[in-house]
Amino acid sequence: MITKYFTKVLVRFNPFGAEAKTARLMLAAIPPHQRTLGTKIQSEILNNSITKKPLVKITFKDKTDMEFDPSNTSFEEASNLLDRHSRKLRIKETIENQ
Repeated sequence: MITKYFTKVLVRFNPFGAEAKTARLMLAAIPPHQRTLGTKIQSEILNNSITKKPLVKITFKDKTDMEFDPSNTSFEEASNLLDRHSRKLRIKETIENQ
């Protein structure tokens, strides 16, 4: 997964729910050095008494927000969606630097 263009990552999930696998893989895919590059990473653990829904929300450098429900989306689907936008930003960055 291309994480270079992320500025903010919010992951909200129940560790015992169906969404836990996708949410944990999403957090694990972000390299540790990404925090030093200015990416704000937030994780929120839900329990049965909290009525909030599970969520993964990514904000890119161009201020685009992408969010999805990790209980309905697999990690591969989410990764492909996020990589598609990251590739667009990489192409734009390449064109601007020439």
